[in-house]
Amino acid sequence: MAILGPADETLVAEVIATGATQVELAEAFAWVNNDEAMLGEGRRLPTGRVAALVDLLSPDEEEQDK
Repeated sequence: MAILGPADETLVAEVIATGATQVELAEAFAWVNNDEAMLGEGRRLPTGRVAALVDLLSPDEEEQDK
């Protein structure tokens, strides 16, 4: 909750089910919110649990169109 802020129970359950650490969650959150900065720092694209978290945390394209 400290990283995500208010989130629905389904999302919280999905994040917990990944088995990710707090560090991995923070990295995924950073990718979702500012991927250009992450790439600018020379970071490699996320893989493994971080990539799974990015998928979970990224808004659906339908929601972005609204």
